Amino acid sequence: MRFRDPFGNSLIIKRILIFIFGAIAYYRFNVANKTKVSGTKVLKGLPDKNVLFVSNHQTYFADVTGMYQVFCCAKWGIYDRINFPFFIFNPKLNIYFIAALETMSAGILPKLFAYVGSVSIKRTWRSAGKNVDRGVDPRDIQKIFTAMESGWVITFPQGTTTPFVNGRKGTAHIIKETKPIVIPVVVDGFRRAFDKKGLLLKKKGIDLSIRFKEPLDIDYDKDSAEILQQIMDSIEQSDEFNTMKKIEESVGVSNE
Repeated sequence: MRFRDPFGNSLIIKRILIFIFGAIAYYRFNVANKTKVSGTKVLKGLPDKNVLFVSNHQTYFADVTGMYQVFCCAKWGIYDRINFPFFIFNPKLNIYFIAALETMSAGILPKLFAYVGSVSIKRTWRSAGKNVDRGVDPRDIQKIFTAMESGWVITFPQGTTTPFVNGRKGTAHIIKETKPIVIPVVVDGFRRAFDKKGLLLKKKGIDLSIRFKEPLDIDYDKDSAEILQQIMDSIEQSDEFNTMKKIEESVGVSNE
């Protein structure tokens, strides 16, 4: 029996934290707001490691917390909903999410979230609110590879909660190197319900959605830019989807 994850974190402490966060999240996702979950049958039969979930990003923590709930429910054979959190007594522990080191070290709550499963890396393009240009730390890449070799990993290719921003090629590089099963996830409503960090409940009665899609058919030999474009299309954050969104909003205004 293992007592620590590959990063040296106690599995007992992780269980306790998941229990606490799970109980709070259940209220936020099922009582204060309503969450529609779809497509989770795709989780059936997935291998226990080297699975990469790529998603758009609306808050720092609420999105990934919602996905944690879904994964733990699926472990118990519960699909397309976030059920009463009895699962938090025996959660899925090998779930990791890639996040900025700066974000995960900014306060007690982020540090506790980080303990649950953050693969915290240094941004190459931004630090302390300023634009920077620095190379990738090889140790960060190794941490991501370790997580991929140990379980399921969630990543947000845009690296920001701003919608329709270009994705970062680092995600494509990870895919080319590790050749994982890649599953797109599209989330919505979290930006309206929670503050930017996803820690404070900003508004109740919001319809949240977490939509899983079929695994991508990826040619790992393709150029990174082509793979990244495929990812951005799949999470509905490409220029094409941005244009469609603007058209829909324009039509909606004209119909009022």
